[in-house]
Amino acid sequence: MASPGQVRAISTESLVEAFFRQSAGNWKSERRYYTLKQDTSQEVVSSIVVEFLERGDARLEELAHLHHLPQDVTFACGSRVTWESHYIGPKGKPSQGSTLFGIIGDTLYRDRGFATSEPVTARLYFPNPQTLCLKTEYGGSTFEEEIKLIGRKYRTRQTIVSRAGEELLIGQYLEKRLDLAEPEE
Repeated sequence: MASPGQVRAISTESLVEAFFRQSAGNWKSERRYYTLKQDTSQEVVSSIVVEFLERGDARLEELAHLHHLPQDVTFACGSRVTWESHYIGPKGKPSQGSTLFGIIGDTLYRDRGFATSEPVTARLYFPNPQTLCLKTEYGGSTFEEEIKLIGRKYRTRQTIVSRAGEELLIGQYLEKRLDLAEPEE
């Protein structure tokens, strides 16, 4: 018989798998970052590709190695996200990269953080099946993120960055799926 913790982990992993599968595809992301102390904002437009990774994918094994996990530990599933971003404004700059995500229970493992190239972990939960919430802490900062699927065509995201209990940055995103065929009339 499974313990309540095992049932919760299985349930969370299945929610993450469904969420990652629904997120797979090509997205256009329009976002704005608000730096609160300086009262400034920065707009960014990105092309994002989200790829679902099945259990046992070699890239997930690589991620497990980065986190020094025992060899018998495997991720339930994962995701690889690549992006190409363009910052709008006088300090505009292009940016590109990728990151890997893997799931075990209610922990999300990443090959890099928002503000570090080091591997990090986040606690995750679902207030409902279409909304994934993450909390990541490192370097004295806390990163809280909510990603919400809105139908099949849109996602919203919000990230709040805090240090010592003070909110420093808010990122708000609207993402539109680019790879859905429009229904014929």
